[in-house]
Amino acid sequence: MKIRQLGIEGAWEISPQQHGDPRGLFMEWYRFDRLAEAVGHPLRLAQANLSVSARGVVRGIHFADVPPGQAKYVTCVRGAVLDVIVDLRVGSPTFGRWEGVRLDDVDRRAVYLSEGLGHGFCALTDDATLSYLCSTTYNPTGEHAVHPLDADLAIEWPAEAPQLSARDAAAPTLAQARESGLLPQYEACRAFTASLRPDGMSYSDGM
Repeated sequence: MKIRQLGIEGAWEISPQQHGDPRGLFMEWYRFDRLAEAVGHPLRLAQANLSVSARGVVRGIHFADVPPGQAKYVTCVRGAVLDVIVDLRVGSPTFGRWEGVRLDDVDRRAVYLSEGLGHGFCALTDDATLSYLCSTTYNPTGEHAVHPLDADLAIEWPAEAPQLSARDAAAPTLAQARESGLLPQYEACRAFTASLRPDGMSYSDGM
């Protein structure tokens, strides 16, 4: 697989190598050692989620308190989505910037986003199915959202009339979330990420 760092620190795109023949195909869609080598620490797997969305549904922008935050490794196993990562870390050089990656069941790419980054997506097809690997379990008191249609974020969602959940429709704007102290701090996120690095670990040896 190829792992490419995106323009937002803490976000990567993963492109697997697919091996196909008349019977079908095989690929490695997640390798802990390759990811750990790229991001500097292993991904602790605590929870796996699956979401299914109709075309035009927008979910996000979701994030969690840091620490512990929630890193995510996301791929689309059916259909297609525009996956969006937003830098919500106050003090970051790219604060407020977003980046989109198409995830689908053809190229079968994945994205990894570290703790403190916001995540959302827009379903491009009906029954668009995402699989998430998460570093922490769901904590309702530590989970938050920023409004996905916030004009300051100016995310170019590929939907004429995005369908939002009641929670996302009621989420604060980026400015409101910052003023209320809801957003993670860049330096705190960097310090937490640094604490995850096991010095001297050889990723090829496994865990």
